[in-house]
Amino acid sequence: MAFGAQQQAGLYFLEDAAERRYALREVKQRLHQASFREAVITAYRGRCAVTGLPERLLLDAAHIVADKDERYGHPIVPNGIPLSKTHHAAFDAHLIGIDPDLRIHVSERLLRRHDGPMLQALKGLDGNKLHLPYRRQDRPDQERLALRYELFKAAA
Repeated sequence: MAFGAQQQAGLYFLEDAAERRYALREVKQRLHQASFREAVITAYRGRCAVTGLPERLLLDAAHIVADKDERYGHPIVPNGIPLSKTHHAAFDAHLIGIDPDLRIHVSERLLRRHDGPMLQALKGLDGNKLHLPYRRQDRPDQERLALRYELFKAAA
């Protein structure tokens, strides 16, 4: 879908609103997601655990182990990390990883690239420590971090 009445590089852009089409889809929604997000972000006092960004509207609660994992994927604070939307996407794509010692790692793929301030900011995270919640029981579970970190290393 594109907006505007243009044709560029073989792409056709719709001129008439009547030409736009939609599909009705059925989706599976995690009903616990809102409460999980609120609990994780509150535990970290509304800040990104990687950068310290203090804007709740820009934060997601990233699962360390995906909730589809029956053994480790529970929607509990020790299985969550508040991340900005960009850092969440990088974490899910295994472009950044967090080891069980709470150290942040940036993939070689990103470290080798040179392109602008956003990439430089991501690369600058390599070797930093994760910002932690105040309460010890809310800290990321080391066993879950170890499992997730193995996925990060395997993706390299």
